[in-house]
Amino acid sequence: MQSMLIPTVAALAALAGAAPAAAQVRGAPEQKTETAAAPAAAAATPPKPCQAGITKGARNALVALQAAVVAKDAANLPARLAAAEALAKSNDDRCFIAQMRMKAAVDSNDLKAVPATLEAQLASGSVPAEKVAGLYESLGKMQFEKNDFAGAEASYNRALALVPGRADAVIMLGETRYKQNRAADAVPLYQKAIALEVAAGRKPAENWYKRAVAVASGANSPLTPALAREWVQAYPSPKNWRDAITLYAQSSGLPATTLVDLYRLQRLTRGLTGEADHARYADVLISKGFPGEAKAMLDESFAANAVDRSRASMKSFHALATTKAAGDRASLDGQAKAALASPAAKQAMVLGEAYYGYGDYAKAAEMIRAAQGKSGVDAELANLRLGMALAASGDKAGATAALAKVTGPRAEIARYWQAYVAARP
Repeated sequence: MQSMLIPTVAALAALAGAAPAAAQVRGAPEQKTETAAAPAAAAATPPKPCQAGITKGARNALVALQAAVVAKDAANLPARLAAAEALAKSNDDRCFIAQMRMKAAVDSNDLKAVPATLEAQLASGSVPAEKVAGLYESLGKMQFEKNDFAGAEASYNRALALVPGRADAVIMLGETRYKQNRAADAVPLYQKAIALEVAAGRKPAENWYKRAVAVASGANSPLTPALAREWVQAYPSPKNWRDAITLYAQSSGLPATTLVDLYRLQRLTRGLTGEADHARYADVLISKGFPGEAKAMLDESFAANAVDRSRASMKSFHALATTKAAGDRASLDGQAKAALASPAAKQAMVLGEAYYGYGDYAKAAEMIRAAQGKSGVDAELANLRLGMALAASGDKAGATAALAKVTGPRAEIARYWQAYVAARP
């Protein structure tokens, strides 16, 4: 399985800015001071790390060292290194030598030697911690591609110790954990990487969410529903809604009569697909006594060619819903008067659900609000259904307030509805 999420940097030395250094050192004019000056262009462009403070006495030895490294002259490299180190006086001298050691190690595929060269650059004080963290991250990617997952883990951890907010390093550490058969440990890292991107004002790539959800689901992680919700909130397509809802429905252990409010969200997001989705939804609606909603759902899906109306099961459900729904809508208003007058909440709740099924969201909200002031009301269910009606009607603020009050077994269903509300313009 392809698990890489971020392109690998081809060479650490390129990030270090080592390759152009020889020309800059060689071309620097002689100065009376001990430190060789940077080129005139430095007035407009800041000097590269490890180059502005190279000393005059070490300059020729550093140029010779770089020439050996660039030429991959392994025979002369030890002598050139020794000569450069003997003449190095400034932090930039020592930092430049560390850069050359790093390039030589990368060129010879000796990645185990690279961390020491990065620590030397950091210790010189000539390279910002953020740049060294980026080099560690690049080393981690190279180690990952070579299946050196222990090395990659160490490199990503070092990068994050230097700069904790590097989202790319966090998600690649998660990938490394996964490759180490530690999927349960990988999932929180995916979630953290996504949160870091969001906090930085960037939209995480969709494949970050998909990878997180896939690994979480495979590991039976309790973070799966939250990650799926974050995914569809960021990328709310009908297919994504279907996948996220199906994922939770299959793992929740809740009965279909409770999950019907998720199926309603699936319908609202146009995520009902195929015979199985429609049959499940129609069956639970008819068994609960809401044939009008079942008929409306099937008619809507037939018109959109979302399901084949010629299928025997679809014909059967539609015929049954049509028969049972005869006169149902016309009777609701009369029943509503009695329900509003009753001190018990049950009938008002039932009618609120029925009005919702017919798309009369204002009336549904009215009946549910009335039920909330009556005896025997299920407060959690009432807040969920009120939030659903307000969400479907476009009242974001009202829906958000109602759904936030839902706790208990229906809390996760309410959170999916909250994600839908938050994703709406």
